[in-house]
Amino acid sequence: MQSPGSCVHSARGPVDSSDSLLFVRRKCNNAKMVSVTLSPDENTLRQIHRIQALTIVWMSVEAVVSLVAAWIAHSPALVAFGGDSAVELLSAAVILWAFTHRVEVHRKETRATRIAGILLFVLAAYVTVVSAMALLGYSEPEPSYPGIAILIAAVVIMPWLAKQKRKLSATTGSAALRADAAQSGLCAYLSAIALGGLAVNARWHVSWADPVAALAITPLILWEGKEALRGKSCNCC
Repeated sequence: MQSPGSCVHSARGPVDSSDSLLFVRRKCNNAKMVSVTLSPDENTLRQIHRIQALTIVWMSVEAVVSLVAAWIAHSPALVAFGGDSAVELLSAAVILWAFTHRVEVHRKETRATRIAGILLFVLAAYVTVVSAMALLGYSEPEPSYPGIAILIAAVVIMPWLAKQKRKLSATTGSAALRADAAQSGLCAYLSAIALGGLAVNARWHVSWADPVAALAITPLILWEGKEALRGKSCNCC
């Protein structure tokens, strides 16, 4: 029997213990919540494997191209975007591994997200310092057309990946996939902001637009890091 303050989240309606892979108890708005991750069927598993594999491939390309372009052009905005992409790559790899080996996703994800949260705070601090140095004239960001190209691609691809992960999260009730979908959606916003800074610099040679875009990205990176350290993965928490 459920207590009045508890709720069960499931994409298939009422389930019994034999149909569930994982129960996670949390405090949510002063009420106890039980999050249920259902055992996905083979077709759903294949879709999860495919979308996470695509994410890993794309995030690898995104991170490498962005960081190399950042190093060549001395671009704080590309450092911020590429660093965030590298951290998101870690999250995608953990989820793919968990679903491939049929392990408890939440336990593995919790450890990985805490590591990711620490890395995101370090990234935010580094981006702030690099941006401040650029604004003070210690370095001058140059236009980066490879950087602009990868950011345009990210603006298109990341919302699609986020949409696919949200669908799979609704099917499986997976908090891990739901959190990963949120990360992909946030990456789309980061890419749009960075693209604005790089485009202004490329078009009008306004070098300060790049570090300003990086500083605009930093609060989103800090928010993402805070959520990762708190382990939030349910929409109502």
